Formats: sequence, structure tokens, C-alpha cells
Amino acid sequence: MAEVRNCSACNTLFNYTGIRDICQKCAAVEEEQYQMVYRFLRKRENRAATVERICEATGVSASLLYKWVRKNRLQQAMFPNLGYPCDQCGHLTYGAKLCENCSDTLKKEIKHLEAAEEFRTSVKKSENGTYLAQRPNK
Repeated sequence: MAEVRNCSACNTLFNYTGIRDICQKCAAVEEEQYQMVYRFLRKRENRAATVERICEATGVSASLLYKWVRKNRLQQAMFPNLGYPCDQCGHLTYGAKLCENCSDTLKKEIKHLEAAEEFRTSVKKSENGTYLAQRPNK
């Protein structure tokens, strides 16, 4: 069952079906913009265009281009200079939410935390030795 939401682009009410977060009118405008960008990129001389160049030539916002790249509508294999910002640092990335540098940093931190947890576990195990509760009376 559809629910009523506000369009994230124009703030009008529409029936949200789980497919888009924008109304039909804004979706039609967005699709026209996508076709314009795609026609621009299909030209051989524009295939290596950067996000800034595409925005300048077509008038489409960078956030919309990033959205299309994330959804794989504009594929990085066909257009090598397209990417989207890393969720951590904002540097352009091409296949994941994090760039390679942030991903490596995160992996190192996880290894460090795992090593610390192993150390704590080994210390706890060594503390669980047997102890003499009372000294024997002589």
C-alpha cells in the first residue's frame, strides 16, 4: 500500500510506492536531464569528461550525477572520470561507499581492535588460574 510523502525535490505531496523519493513530475524532469547528460557523454570527445565539465556543459547538478553513478545508471567502465564522493572524506571513489584510503584505514583500525580484544581475552584467561583460598594450619 502506498503512503503519502513529500517530494524531496519540490516538497509536494505524492504517493510513495518505495521506488522513488520524488513525485512523477520531478521524476520526468530528472529523466529528461539524464537523457541530456547521456547524449552529452555518448559523444566520443566527451566520454572522459569530469563531473565538473558535465555540470558546466549540461547544467545538471553534481549531486544528481553522483546519484546516477551510485545507482549504476552512468557506469564508470564506460565513463572513466565519473565517480562519487567517499562517505567519509569526500574524495572521489568509483565502486564503494568509501575510497581506498579510508577503507584501508578502517581495516587497520579493525585489526587493531581485534588484537586488543584478543589481548584482553588472554589476560582474562590467565587471571582465571587456581588460587589457594586458605593456608593450611601447622
